[in-house]
Amino acid sequence: MKEKSIKSNRYDNIRIAVDIGGTFTDGLAVLVPGGRIWVAKTLTTPRDPGEAVSTVIVDLLRQLASARAGKPPAVTEIVHGTTLVTNTLIERKGAKTGLVVTKGTRDVLSIGREIRYELYDLNLEIPKPLVAESLRLEVDERLDVEGEVVTPLDDAELARLTGEIGKLGVDAVAVCLLHAYVNDEHEKKIAAAIRKKFPALAVSISSGIAREIREYERMSTTAANAYVQPLVAEYLERLDSRVNKLAPGAPLRIMVSSGGFTSGKAAAETPILLLESGPAGGVLSAVNTARNAGIDQILAFDMGGTTAKACVVVGGEPLIAHSFECARVSRFARGSGLPILMPSIDLIEIGAGGGSIAHINDLGLLNVGPESAGADPGPACYGQGGSGATVTDADLVLGYLNADNFLGGEMKLRKDLAIVALQKLATSLKLTPTEVAWGICNIVNENMASAARIHIAEKGHDPREFAMVATGGAGPLHVVEVARKLQIPRVLATIAAGAGSCLGLLAAPARVDRAWSNPTLLKDIEWDRVATVYADLRADAENELKSAGADTVSLQWWIGAEMRYAGQGHNVSVSLPWRRITSGMAPVLLKEFEKRYKQFYGHLVPNAAPQIVTWRLTGRSVVRKHKFIWGDTRISAKPLMRGKRDIWLPLRRKYAPVPVYDRYSLKPGSRISGPVILEERESTLVVPVAADVRVLPDYTVSITIKEF
Repeated sequence: MKEKSIKSNRYDNIRIAVDIGGTFTDGLAVLVPGGRIWVAKTLTTPRDPGEAVSTVIVDLLRQLASARAGKPPAVTEIVHGTTLVTNTLIERKGAKTGLVVTKGTRDVLSIGREIRYELYDLNLEIPKPLVAESLRLEVDERLDVEGEVVTPLDDAELARLTGEIGKLGVDAVAVCLLHAYVNDEHEKKIAAAIRKKFPALAVSISSGIAREIREYERMSTTAANAYVQPLVAEYLERLDSRVNKLAPGAPLRIMVSSGGFTSGKAAAETPILLLESGPAGGVLSAVNTARNAGIDQILAFDMGGTTAKACVVVGGEPLIAHSFECARVSRFARGSGLPILMPSIDLIEIGAGGGSIAHINDLGLLNVGPESAGADPGPACYGQGGSGATVTDADLVLGYLNADNFLGGEMKLRKDLAIVALQKLATSLKLTPTEVAWGICNIVNENMASAARIHIAEKGHDPREFAMVATGGAGPLHVVEVARKLQIPRVLATIAAGAGSCLGLLAAPARVDRAWSNPTLLKDIEWDRVATVYADLRADAENELKSAGADTVSLQWWIGAEMRYAGQGHNVSVSLPWRRITSGMAPVLLKEFEKRYKQFYGHLVPNAAPQIVTWRLTGRSVVRKHKFIWGDTRISAKPLMRGKRDIWLPLRRKYAPVPVYDRYSLKPGSRISGPVILEERESTLVVPVAADVRVLPDYTVSITIKEF
């Protein structure tokens, strides 16, 4: 069908977002002003991720040209989220990396925290350090805990060190010295010497990557940054070239894990910040949807082809974590991964994705994941050679997916191949393919609900107080069942949910986070020194935000602090709007700390001395509500019911026919009753229980569940 032409305005411009996932690469273009959107989707190309990026941009430009009856407006910005950093760390395909440390700390990466994440597992696998012992070099220098020089770093030692680096044959070097978070003089001196002698080497220093205490975590983060830096720099350079050919003059912005975007240059220098860039986009999409609906407390639920993730949002802001793990040996076991010190939206991986493969475990029971069919070969029903039964195969057999309308009919699904894959498991389990299919879906839904329930409880909340917002290609398929298991009464499905991360990329502000550790009792803080450090941090942050295209006049700033009582091992985060830094801040910080401490632990510690461990700075552009509307011809003049389809109803334990609607034929204000299915090109919303289904003004679908 030919797309309806829309009038041009000389002030119109186009912003494009592209997100690379494990199975699909999504692209979305928005016309500004007006908020009209166009979506493109293609299978990810693991061997050359940029190929899929180019494919979706070309498709979007074609759609725009058709809609604008000729040449579309200029593309003014391309925002990108990627799993490249995550995949590089998981697959251990990064650069050969060397590590420079203070004399006596060579084995920190090997010793770690000496924690057994599975206490009674005799065959416990510990994550292997990214830097081999033979590539770790010690330098004879020393700072004390206050940053004062104990052992100077002289020129002879520098010459010896650079000579040793030349013999390693590495492509990247990480530098992590004791107490460099307080005084970075020695790290900068070493980095300058390395860059002078080896200009081609990528160099990462801990004071520029993670300026925080905890030697192991800081060293792990710096090593990880160096490990991925050459690959990411090359990827971004090639991608920038590709983008410039397709959209000349459009700057490339990169999504970071903390929920904002930065410039391509900054991302290439600190690529570890990109670790959770794609999932962060999904959360921001959910937050934007909830904000438009007047809801400020949600569980953001993003389920794609490889994983499902969740995030607690309170007060309209996603929670931020400043340390987490990546590349876990045991996917859901805390402590089995590499620790990373960096700000990130507080996401938890709660389950499998559409491509996750079902199998029979050692106890003879049905299990799902963590292995995934990915984009190549993909689920069995894709007909590309996959033979394992996946969640997508189960969804198809249960009637939740339309075999002839996947990606709008561009990709046909093979139900016969899905049944063959399920039959292999069914024979071993002495069940029918349908029973296995429902078993797969129910296991996945139950696992996700259980993980989300714990995640919410750890934040001190009750899931019944939340609404749940679904994004991702598989999110709307499973969200109602997961919400029902959590006793969450209301579910929202965003417009263009199948490309939800891209909506989040376009709604994201420019953002920068900085940190400085200097453990000091609150009563002993040198406020002039803190003010000087903050002035330097803010100047550096402003330069980065400016390079990302942010309007520096309207930036918002926050001062943060990690606090605890002296002698404790865990911190409580507090945050204040920017203010002049003087001793007058002390009572304000103390009040916020005691409020948060009491919220977490129920009481204060009598006669204990409060301490600030790490200072934080956050700067971002203004967050605004974004409203989107389809730019193509999806929106119909009247409701279009595509007929009825037999689907598996979980509470009735049988198949039954339910109405199937074209989702965007339902106008805002439309009300229907579940069970029902709403289909769109990139995703399918499944409501398998009694529910009130309503279309909101921005085409978000609101579901109020009636059966639990």
